[in-house]
Amino acid sequence: MNLKGVKKMSKTVVRKNESLDDALRRFKRAVTKAGTLQETRKREFYEKPSVKRKRKSEAARKRKKF
Repeated sequence: MNLKGVKKMSKTVVRKNESLDDALRRFKRAVTKAGTLQETRKREFYEKPSVKRKRKSEAARKRKKF
């Protein structure tokens, strides 16, 4: 089985005497830090290899500009 690029899901356990809002805030922070939402949005639709190469090239060009 090929697991290249597979990340574990973020997990948050509600602590004793912790409000649900605090636990939700910790979960959201963990998801943002792991980049889960960005990865999901990026993979929502199939991207042809040629388009992927072009996007990477444009990003490199922008980075080089600065």
